Formats: sequence, structure tokens, C-alpha cells
Amino acid sequence: MARRWLAIAAGIPAALLLFSVIIIIFTPAASVQGVIDRACKSAGYTLRVAEFGKALPLGIKARNLEIVDERGALFRADDAVVRLKLLPLLAGKVRFGYRADVGKGYIRGVLSPLRGGEFQVEISHMRLEDIPFFLTVTGTRVKGDLRGEGKFRGSGESASGEAHLEVKGVDLTGVKVGGMPLPDASYETARGALKVGNGKAVLESATLQGEGLYVRLKGDMPVMTPLGDAPLNLTLELMPKPAFLERQKFVFLLLGKYLVSPGNYLIPIHGTLARPAIQ
Repeated sequence: MARRWLAIAAGIPAALLLFSVIIIIFTPAASVQGVIDRACKSAGYTLRVAEFGKALPLGIKARNLEIVDERGALFRADDAVVRLKLLPLLAGKVRFGYRADVGKGYIRGVLSPLRGGEFQVEISHMRLEDIPFFLTVTGTRVKGDLRGEGKFRGSGESASGEAHLEVKGVDLTGVKVGGMPLPDASYETARGALKVGNGKAVLESATLQGEGLYVRLKGDMPVMTPLGDAPLNLTLELMPKPAFLERQKFVFLLLGKYLVSPGNYLIPIHGTLARPAIQ
């Protein structure tokens, strides 16, 4: 009896591997793309690709991928690939490795859709100017070198995890949130930490240190689907030095009602993640 159960247990990973191979090999690429298209549309987005097909040994790939909504492009990748990882499958675990090349940088990581789900991400040398989200959503022309990493488990209200980001050589021009202009500025370094748990994503620390201006952003939002509809509860703190304030006095005049003490502005940001607004 023991040998029988041992044989069954040993055969499960092999059967799972064989089943996965059959599905990936014999499912037409157009059908896979259709599933992804429907998933994007259910979240309020449209997926566009120049090419879509199979990636060896077991995966799918796309070239010139673009995610858009009614306002325009939010994300672009030159190449993107998702592959089934074979070694975890032999242990009965379904995991996928993914990578997207964006300009000179990339996003890569691992995701596990089963058993509560797990998502890991690493971002390296991604230029902010190659991410259209900023210009499309806020009208901001932004430059900088982005690096970061994160690890999350679960989904929706049960999601948990954390992420850390760092951007070097940040330059922001034409910043507007809900039509309200914010100061143009350059920053040597920007850093941020995000924690997810108890149904919320909490921005614990996001700071930008520039010549003449210090910026801090903090707050939270609920974790929900689609994420773009999540209401924001953020506070943006601006601390300009006198010379910087004088150079951009018109912008700070518009922000005058948010002045809480000399050289200290507290600006509430609400709306949603997809459509932030200053109140």
C-alpha cells in the first residue's frame, strides 16, 4: 500500500508537467491573446501588440506591447515574455517567470497564480521617460533612472507585501494634478516604500530631495479591482527654500491656501489612482 501511494505521489508532478506542456503547445497563440485581451478589458484597459506568439520552451511572447485606456498609452514594452518554470512544476508548484524590456531597462520577476498567489518584481535601469503613464495621466514630462523590487502574496483585500523604489537624476516639468500645477524641479534622488496589508496599500515614505525643494508624499489607498478606481488618501508636503519659492512664485501663489507655516505646504491629493485630484 505504501509503495502504491509513493508511486502516485511521484506521478503527480510528472502528470502536472505533461498536462501543462500539452496545454501550452496545443493552445493557439490567438486564443491565449484573446484571454489576455478580455482580462485587460475587464479591468478597463486595452492591450495592443505588434506580434504575439509562443516562446520556447514553454511560454508566450509579445513585441511592441502597449497598454492603453481612453486617455492614451499607460505602459509600453519593446519585448515581453512569460514562461512556465519547469523545476517548481516537478515539485507540484505552478510558477511563471516574466520579463519586459522597456528602453534600456527591464522589469522581471516570478508569479504564482495558485495557492493564494505570489508576485515578485525587480525593476532595473528603467528610464521614467520611457513610461507614458506620467505624460498621459498628469501631463508631466519626467526623467530619471528607476530601480526597485517588491514581493506580494494574495490578491484583493487579502494581499500583503512590500516594495521599495529609488530613482536617480529625477527631473519633473509641467507637473499637474487634477489641473493644479506643481513646481518644476530636479532632484538628485527620490526614494519610496510601499506596504500592502489589511486591504490597504500604505505609502510609508516617498521623499524627493532637490536643490531648493524638499518633497514628501505619504498616505494610503484601498487594494481593489480594478486598481485604477482605488480612491486616494494622500498628502503632498512641499518645503521650498526662499530662493526656489521666489523663482516659481506664481505656482506657490496658486498653492497659497495650502500654506500651513512659512515654507511648508500640505496638499491633499484625492480622486483615484487613475485620476488623481487636488482638493
